[in-house]
Amino acid sequence: MQRRQFLATSFAASAATLARNATAQGAAVPIREYYQIRRYSLQSGPQTSLTENYIGQALIPALTRMGIGPIGAFHLDFGPETPMLYVLIPGRPPDTLALLDFRLAQDSEFMKAAEPFWSAPASAPPFQRVEYSLLVAFEGWPRITPPPKGKRIFQLRTYESPSYKDHLVKVQMFHSGEFEVFTNAGFHPVFFGDTLIGQRMPNLTYMLSVADAAAMDAAWEAFRNDPAWKKLSADPRFSFEPIVTNITNLVLSPLAASQV
Repeated sequence: MQRRQFLATSFAASAATLARNATAQGAAVPIREYYQIRRYSLQSGPQTSLTENYIGQALIPALTRMGIGPIGAFHLDFGPETPMLYVLIPGRPPDTLALLDFRLAQDSEFMKAAEPFWSAPASAPPFQRVEYSLLVAFEGWPRITPPPKGKRIFQLRTYESPSYKDHLVKVQMFHSGEFEVFTNAGFHPVFFGDTLIGQRMPNLTYMLSVADAAAMDAAWEAFRNDPAWKKLSADPRFSFEPIVTNITNLVLSPLAASQV
């Protein structure tokens, strides 16, 4: 009972501190983006180029005309299933993303560019399956922050928690100093999102960017050895039990058409 009261009190106090910081000195609470993540499962061969062309020549231009962006589009380089393409689409309010395919179907320019993909026959489908998930940006990182121009790779990481309580505690951990540990280690964080609709919930997903694999290894080494991380990870608010029970770690490279 005492431990539960301690956790509840600590979490409530941290949440109150966040709220005070967000509104301190009259500052407005930032409006959070929503994210739709699309995963196109493919077979090696014509499907890859057909879907990549659809994303780059039809989908991203149409979304840009709608005023939606920046759009991220990526190859999965390292992960459990390849080939696979990922698309990251920001939007506000959430129904902008929920109704996106209906709006796209009303765009004649999009439909013309998308014809080979949308009308592919069953004997030569454009993908094996496509899955969507919907996320909301963290309060402390409310918008996509594209990395600097130049050669980049990306990590897309998903943390699953054993309960909704532990999930909320892990979200709070990011807001209690973990953002700063990432940036100090040399990562460029792109987004942090809480999954609202998707698989294997409760979970959160975030994306980091670095120049290359060597920079990624160096940044994780710096992260693990940062005194601030060691202190944060030992804090009893977050170390009372395993609050993350599974991590999915993907390494992605951007498509030529990607805006992230």
